Amino acid sequence: MEPSSPFTSAQDVATRLRAVDYLPDDRIAGTVHLAARMAKPVLVEGPAGTGKTELAKSVARTLGARLIRLQCYEGLDEAKALYEWDFRKQLLRIQAAGGSWDDLQSDLFAEEFLLARPLLAAIRAPEQVVLLVDEVDRLEVETEALLLEVLSDYQVSVPELGTITASTAPLVFLTSNASRELSEALKRRCLFLHLDYPAPEREREIVLARVPGISERLAGQVADVVRSLRAMDLKKRPSVSETLDWARALVLLLEDDVTDTTVRNYLHVLLKNQSDIVKATEAFSGVSA
Repeated sequence: MEPSSPFTSAQDVATRLRAVDYLPDDRIAGTVHLAARMAKPVLVEGPAGTGKTELAKSVARTLGARLIRLQCYEGLDEAKALYEWDFRKQLLRIQAAGGSWDDLQSDLFAEEFLLARPLLAAIRAPEQVVLLVDEVDRLEVETEALLLEVLSDYQVSVPELGTITASTAPLVFLTSNASRELSEALKRRCLFLHLDYPAPEREREIVLARVPGISERLAGQVADVVRSLRAMDLKKRPSVSETLDWARALVLLLEDDVTDTTVRNYLHVLLKNQSDIVKATEAFSGVSA
């Protein structure tokens, strides 16, 4: 398997991501370009709601590629991440078959009985795919070992069938909210990209790109309010997706400006904790057009 990149340069990455309304900075575009050229996964770390998952989805859209997603959670095991055998079909085969067990055993572990889960599906894909391993920090430490062979050589060992190696390296994105420290072995196999909340000007651009019909004035006010909220001591700071939800709500409600009434009446679309809503409402009681 020879590394091959679908992108010609970091600028090509940036241009194509902007075409699907994902607004990367130079660091993001450069990291995606290098990951594709070097056939290395990207570990995207940062607070929840900063566009980590959306980056992988947007890269898939730019390429017209299939997105294969492995959602991580505590207790995820090899059967759900890599592969498992279709025991029901195997049982039917046993019931329908005649002959000796030695003859039957080789049939039971053939390709037709193999159920490929996300990691194996990405390796076996004949075309370029994007593999998203979402919230990898939710895995138990031992389970990280499942990823190492895949991320090292883009291959999976199936004892009954042998080693399956990718013919085309998938573009791999692992996201982490940094809820725990990941193993050094996993980090060594990845390029690292940290995504924080965007600066107000960039968030304004994101709002303008993603919210049809919003004015530049209102987009700027939304970005400024969100910046102020994130500076507060809140239980949960608003994510970029919640910023977009709030902006869409204001457009639907035909709001032209973020006023004190706007904040008081619709802040619950942006914040999801009552104590945060009360604190923010009090802080923004003097907002005016």
